[in-house]
Amino acid sequence: MKKLDPLLVGIVVAAALAFVVSARGAFADGFDIAVKLGIALLFFLYGARLSTQEALRGLTNWRLHVVILAFTFVAYPLIGLLARPTTALLDDGLYQGLLFMTLVPSTVQSSVALTGIARGNVSGAVVAASVSSLVGVVATPLLVMWLMGAGDGVHIDASVFTDISLQLLLPFLLGQVAHRWLGELAKSKATKIVDRGSIWMVVYAAFSKGVVSGVWSNVSVGEIAFLTVFSAALVVAMLWLTRVVPTALRFPREDITAIQMCGTQKSLATGLPMATVIFGGASLGVLIIPLMIYHMAQLIICSAYVSRKSFT
Repeated sequence: MKKLDPLLVGIVVAAALAFVVSARGAFADGFDIAVKLGIALLFFLYGARLSTQEALRGLTNWRLHVVILAFTFVAYPLIGLLARPTTALLDDGLYQGLLFMTLVPSTVQSSVALTGIARGNVSGAVVAASVSSLVGVVATPLLVMWLMGAGDGVHIDASVFTDISLQLLLPFLLGQVAHRWLGELAKSKATKIVDRGSIWMVVYAAFSKGVVSGVWSNVSVGEIAFLTVFSAALVVAMLWLTRVVPTALRFPREDITAIQMCGTQKSLATGLPMATVIFGGASLGVLIIPLMIYHMAQLIICSAYVSRKSFT
């Protein structure tokens, strides 16, 4: 029997803990500061992991990166907009969360791992997913301002770029500077504690705010079930689309695999910190539910896809 993913288990535990023992008062204020520090440390390690030389070399495969970026920041947002009729079944806050899910960058860790299992272009996947994260620092807030700025309860202004730069981009750039000395340490398994821990902290803080403000009373079991089915169907559809399009463009098999794995993933590790910076407040608990559900769906379905498909 396959071992449960510690990240997913931790997310469930953090969410459950928020319902049992919610962060309140002075503890909540102090925990919010700890979350910001954890997010900054996470992006510092992201920067320290990636060699600048490797990134520059990988960027030469521009066709690969353009296609992945097109799926991540064009195809997905269009799907998010086309999903607007789901408000007949979802609360508007949940739809806004679904739309936000389509706007976040691709994930690095699972994209690369799945590409490796499928014997695809691993180096290309590393750079492509990293480029997606970097582009997302600017593209995601821009898309949020453009597509979600007029949404109910969502008010975004230009100051978000300052917050994003200070909390996400600056730590990443400092990590790049420190790569020479900390690169190997940042790649070690020990850094997974920070990787996972920062996500668990964000989930606990976000769900706690939702519990304290009572937003969870507006989320039904039917809505959760619908989001689960929608996420699974979207992953399957994108796996098909990310195979058909690059095949028509005559990409080699290794690159097609990298495009599939990077082009179908949405980053929980990047998306949750971005949501914290961009939105904050009690509504964050509802907004991140679609991203969390999609993250679980993509891991389960893509893992089954690469393990069962015969790669030759």
